[in-house]
Formats: sequence, C-alpha cells, structure tokens
Amino acid sequence: MSLPIWTPAALSSEARIISGSFWRLVEAQYQVSTMKLVETVDEQALLESLLDETKPVFPSECAGLDYLLATPFRYGAAYPYGSRFRRAGRTPGGLYAAEKIDTAIAEMSFYRLLFFAESPGTPLPANANEYTAFSAVVASEVAIDLTKPPLDRDAASWEHRTDYSACQALADTAREVGMEAILYRSVRDPKGGLNIAVLSAKAFAAPHPAERQTWRIRLSASGAQAIREFPLLRIGFSRDDFAADPRIMP
Repeated sequence: MSLPIWTPAALSSEARIISGSFWRLVEAQYQVSTMKLVETVDEQALLESLLDETKPVFPSECAGLDYLLATPFRYGAAYPYGSRFRRAGRTPGGLYAAEKIDTAIAEMSFYRLLFFAESPGTPLPANANEYTAFSAVVASEVAIDLTKPPLDRDAASWEHRTDYSACQALADTAREVGMEAILYRSVRDPKGGLNIAVLSAKAFAAPHPAERQTWRIRLSASGAQAIREFPLLRIGFSRDDFAADPRIMP
C-alpha cells in the first residue's frame, strides 16, 4: 500500500482545536495484583512504591498527572508491538481513548477476542474480567482530525484494519510539528465511533480522570458481553461485528 504523503508544513496547516472527555479501559487488576503478597495496606503501599522505582521513568510533561493518565507515556522500555499511531521499539508513548464508552468497550472487546483468536489453544476465561473505565479530559489547540477534510481523503489508509504503516508515518510527522492529539474513526466499533490518540500529556486539561466506572466483560464463542452495574448498562458484540478484520473469525 502506497503511503499518503503529508509534509510537516501541510500537516501544520491542518491544526485545529479538539476538546472533550474520552474514555479508556484498563484491567482492574492493576489496583489489587499486589494485595495477595502483603498483610497490610501500608505494606502494599510500600511494595507498590518499590515496584514503581523499577519501571521506566515518566517524561517531565507527566509531572502531577494521575497514574492512569501518565502510565501510557512511560519511556525507557521497548514497545513490544506497533499500534496504530506508535511504532514498535523505544518510541514515545501515547494514550488511546474513545469519545463514547460503548466505543471504548468495542475496542477492548475486539482486542480480547483477538488475543484468543490468535491463541487457539488457550481456552476462553470462565468468568468475566473486571475493568476500570475512566474519562480523560482533553483540550488541545494543536491537534488533527482524520475524519475532516482534507485529511479524510486518505481514510482508506487511516482506517486499514491491519496495516498501520500510514498512521505511524503520520504520527511521526505530527510529533515533529508539535501536534498533541489525533482524532480518528474507530474501525472496531460497528457504529464507527471516534477515538483519540493523545501524543503529548500537554493535551490533558485536568490532571485526574473526570469519572470512573467499573465494567465486567465476559467473552464467549459468540462474542463479548459487557455490563456496568451502577447505573445498569449492558453492551454486547458478536464476532460478526468484527468480521471485517480477517484475524478475528475462526
């Protein structure tokens, strides 16, 4: 696939304001994984502090940010696999999130199903996994929107389901000219909701998540079922919802 060519000057001219709250899911295990190793909450706090010292450092722009917002920007360790706007290797970090919670659930459901599709010998978990959903408040005056003209003319490249080379090249140029975020359409959400790739922690308008929710997602042979108990909300996806990606179907 030939890559779209966006020069630094051309991309700079497309800078626009992007603001709003965007949702991201993380496994709730990050909060409790060390509890079974200690006897008291003080011991857990000490253990978490010691473990944190062994991890890659945060860039200076993350000073004062909540752990959930700052963690995707940790430097110093090789990124094992490339993602849509980040190359593999020792590359700058970034945070992926979705404009709506159902889009964030679709993204997480897809990647959990993909893991098991690519590991056919691994049985699906018997129980639902618990996730923390949190909203990050973004306000940037130097961002780009791949769903608006003229950048949308290359939508086929930006929305390719398995080849991220065009998006990674675009992100390289975006970082070069100081862009802080990229708004783009989700190819995992059947409704085509919007996602954001936050390239710089400078794009955050608040140092802490605005809202947190607890979700449980259960995987089955037919797809994924997600539930939030308070207030009650159920969201489901079948494997057919993700069938456009050749990796997901058995």
